[in-house]
Amino acid sequence: MVEGTQCSLVGLAPVDQELYKDSHPISYQCTIIAKKGDNFHRYLIGRQFMVCMIVFLINISGGLIGDVELWGYPSGLKDVFFNIGLAMIFFTAIVGQIYSQINASLFMLDYINNYFAFFTFWVAMAIEFSGLLHVSHLVRMLVVNLSGQEIKTKEEPGTVGKIFFWVRCLVSLAIFSYCYVITLFCIFTGKTTTWEGIGPINTFVIFIILLCTVGMLEGMQVAFFAVAKLQASERGDSKFSRMSCDLLFKEEGKNLPRFMIGRQLSVVSCMFFVARVTSVSIPEGEQNLFGVSDGMQGLFNTGLLGALILTVLGSITWQLVASAYPIAFLNNPITYLFLCIILFLEATGVCSGAWAIASIHKKLACFQHDEVHIGTAEERAQKEMNDDSKHINCGPGHVVKLPCFADNAILPLQSVSMLQ
Repeated sequence: MVEGTQCSLVGLAPVDQELYKDSHPISYQCTIIAKKGDNFHRYLIGRQFMVCMIVFLINISGGLIGDVELWGYPSGLKDVFFNIGLAMIFFTAIVGQIYSQINASLFMLDYINNYFAFFTFWVAMAIEFSGLLHVSHLVRMLVVNLSGQEIKTKEEPGTVGKIFFWVRCLVSLAIFSYCYVITLFCIFTGKTTTWEGIGPINTFVIFIILLCTVGMLEGMQVAFFAVAKLQASERGDSKFSRMSCDLLFKEEGKNLPRFMIGRQLSVVSCMFFVARVTSVSIPEGEQNLFGVSDGMQGLFNTGLLGALILTVLGSITWQLVASAYPIAFLNNPITYLFLCIILFLEATGVCSGAWAIASIHKKLACFQHDEVHIGTAEERAQKEMNDDSKHINCGPGHVVKLPCFADNAILPLQSVSMLQ
């Protein structure tokens, strides 16, 4: 629901909400709040932490405990799918994310017209309002100032609002620094849930590589969104920039949905691995970290610390950099390399089952295409209710992602899911 709600809100942003005020009242409430001021940016920031935290909790609840037997599987197969975590990675990516994005990008109004979507929307907004992630605003201002550009905003807070903002930024910076110190201490003292036989130095190196990998994958999505609206001549003159855009947008953008699906699986994989190497685990009989209370130690053990670090350093920071320097991001040869790997991963078909699940969900929920309720963009224009993309601030300092990919999927998958 968290992933699908984002797809629906981004896709519905240009549409006049008065068109579905009566037919989809909950969807109307979600979109009208998201479009107010800078709420959409706040939602995306809070949602990013929700996704990371959910993955960390799944990692804790779904992993094997000790050396146990499972249905007579050989040890090698058990290690790959359960100890390393491929089973939970595939399950989470396909069942928890990709299929919901497919349906949410095609049936945007129906998908969020329920109180569960409304609840997740407000939870994301509450997380951002709490100030826990306000350190990302400091990163945002730094990145945009270095780029010599300005952040587009729809709000001008007063004196009290500015004071409240900066207080939350300072508190967030202190909390983030504390989480980072605790996590590094646990990594170098071997008090995490990392795999046996991997020393502290190797664990730290893996941690940094995973953060950078997640960051590249998150930044690529924002950069591709930024250049999708540009003409080919405006997408940079670098060799790798041209190669990346030619590969992504060839055949009327058929590789775009493939990238989205492969990217989702890659991000989830990295998040699970980050959760594994950063989640705190105190050996039995040892005292709590720095003598904290049992309640605080229990909070550490949930993976909250690693989730916060991953959200800020592995997701939001890279997205902000990509929003300010999309062309420079595409000029990086690593971007092209990652794009090729992601497209190859999707081509293996490991995530194709998401389309069948999406079809089942669509039938059970009786979803209908948005055109049934609000007409096509051309029909809306005839009613003088044109779509307006200005409802979402894009550009430097805004982490807007690609909203839709299912409508451009290859025909065999569309036939399997019977979504068209």
